[in-house]
Amino acid sequence: MIANQDQLRQLPNEIKSTFRELNVSKHLSDAGIKKSFGYSCLYLFRLVFCLIFQQKNWFRLLESKKSDTLPAKDAVYRFLNYSRFAWRKFLLSLSVSTIKKVSDLTSHHRPKVLIVDDSMFERNRSKKVELLARCFDHSSHKMRFYKGFRMLTLGWSDGATFMPLDFSLLSSKNAQINGVSPSIDKRTSGYKRRIEALKSAPEVVTDMVQRALSAGVDASYVLMDTWFTQQPLIKSIVEQGFDVIGMVKATNQRYLVNDKRFDLKGLYRLATPITGSKGILRSIHTTMANGIHVKVVFVQNRNRKSEWLAILSTDCSLSEKEIVRIYGMRWDIEVFFKTTKSLLKLQKEFQGRSYDLLISHTTIVFSRYILLSWQNRCSMDNRTLGGMFYELCDEIDELDWAVALQQLIELLDDALKQTNNRIKKLIKDQLRQWIAGLPSYIKAYLPNLCCES
Repeated sequence: MIANQDQLRQLPNEIKSTFRELNVSKHLSDAGIKKSFGYSCLYLFRLVFCLIFQQKNWFRLLESKKSDTLPAKDAVYRFLNYSRFAWRKFLLSLSVSTIKKVSDLTSHHRPKVLIVDDSMFERNRSKKVELLARCFDHSSHKMRFYKGFRMLTLGWSDGATFMPLDFSLLSSKNAQINGVSPSIDKRTSGYKRRIEALKSAPEVVTDMVQRALSAGVDASYVLMDTWFTQQPLIKSIVEQGFDVIGMVKATNQRYLVNDKRFDLKGLYRLATPITGSKGILRSIHTTMANGIHVKVVFVQNRNRKSEWLAILSTDCSLSEKEIVRIYGMRWDIEVFFKTTKSLLKLQKEFQGRSYDLLISHTTIVFSRYILLSWQNRCSMDNRTLGGMFYELCDEIDELDWAVALQQLIELLDDALKQTNNRIKKLIKDQLRQWIAGLPSYIKAYLPNLCCES
């Protein structure tokens, strides 16, 4: 009985209510993450989930005084290494249900976006990790390679809250160090994720956006940086019903203006200058080589004032300011990458060699971020108070300023009764002078006020 109570109390009090509110156990069960005997998958999920709050990894926790009440080391590793669990389905289901809660707190007029980006998933000290590859670090100014994966991620944002929806740890066919384990069952979800890891990033992005659309995610735009804003990918996303806003790099891509082809620099010379908007230089309507009409906005590079940057939008009805503002929401995914790696122990908490363990642990880390994002939204957004918030708003709207002023003076009068005569006389003199100095149109609204009140 004591052991069972400990299993139920393994979550911190601050997290326990959020687990129930977001119905994490149901999402695990719907994704087929369950066992017929032994420690339940929910218990093992909670155990790994809470490691971050105990400031220990699994090895150190087994060496602590709590080890007697914990399962054996193999129980957790079997759970993380099991290839039949549909971790993608779990993450997407948890994210979508949380996004629906967040959307209730967001104005319908506020744009909601999907954000695509990739980040390094480093395993530089590893040699035998499954599908380990030699990857190029395109975020660094130096020609640097690392051992690991490209963590391609799809997220959702309304400008205030970010939620990770999907991810893929991409390997490489050409620079692969280790291949797929021959013992993996080809009917499992784990094998499908391994095959996906060998696809190109544009193919995977298209599939991710399609899954998000099928799950009912509320979004209008897909935001991308220069590494993804390529014409074939833009066309595939537009065909799915989303508009694309992304920064464009000066490459060999051509744009049609009056049946003539121009590169990005030529497009800048043709664009109409814009005055009165700080940082926005020019804009132009054009057509890409694949026939999609776009609007390109040229903005000043903050780091190098003499240079410009180009932002492309397939929604030509947006103003230049709105295109730049919406694209600024893309920074949310950079904050997400920084948080998961620096604070939530991504890449560091478990050092397994199985590709399944990498997928399962990354999903759990993303789940931590989802729960913390929802908690942050609840604590920062007053609309989470529900009906109480709207009743307070109505009460404030109905409170006339003259009534409020009279109530304030009545409060002062009540406070004066509890003070000594000397302070009471001083405050009354100041109050009389203040009332006497009020304009006559204000005194007209306060007929009950007099200098003796």
